[in-house]
Amino acid sequence: MKDTLAQGDAVEWLGVTYRTILDAADSGGAMSIVDSVSPPDSGPPRHVHEREDEAFVVLSGEIEWWMEGRRGNAGPGDTVFVPRGCEHTFRVVGDLPCRHLVILTPGGFDGFFREMAEGGYAIPEDMEAIEASATRHHLRFTGPPLAADGAEGDGA
Repeated sequence: MKDTLAQGDAVEWLGVTYRTILDAADSGGAMSIVDSVSPPDSGPPRHVHEREDEAFVVLSGEIEWWMEGRRGNAGPGDTVFVPRGCEHTFRVVGDLPCRHLVILTPGGFDGFFREMAEGGYAIPEDMEAIEASATRHHLRFTGPPLAADGAEGDGA
C-alpha cells in the first residue's frame, strides 16, 4: 500500500498544512498534487522551480500573486499557472485562510514539504538546511516574501 502521505495524512510547516493527494510514485513520476491550507498573511519567499511547472487552483480564500514583476489576485475557482524557471511568490490576503491545490509536473517536489515538516525548520534560523533540501528538489530562493503592503522587497 502507499505511504502515509499518499494516503492523505497531512504535515504542517510554518503554519501551513500540506496533504499530498497524488504523489510522483502514483503517477509514474508525471505529477504531484498537494492540498494546501495557508493562514492569512502567509506566503513563501520569492523562488524558482527549475524542474517543475506549477499550477495553483484556489478553492477558498484569496491570494495576491507575484510572477516576474507582474501581480494579481486569485480567489475561489481561479487558477494561476507558473511555468518552470519563472520567479514567483504569493501571499494570502484577507481574514480567511486560503485552501488551494498545488499541481506540479513532473512530480516529486511534495517531498520538500515533507522534509521541512519533519525537520521542523524555521526561517531564517535554519536556512542552511532549508536551502540544502531546496537544492535537492530543484528549488532556488530569489528574494523575500510579499509584504502586507504589496512590496516586493529588495532581494534575498
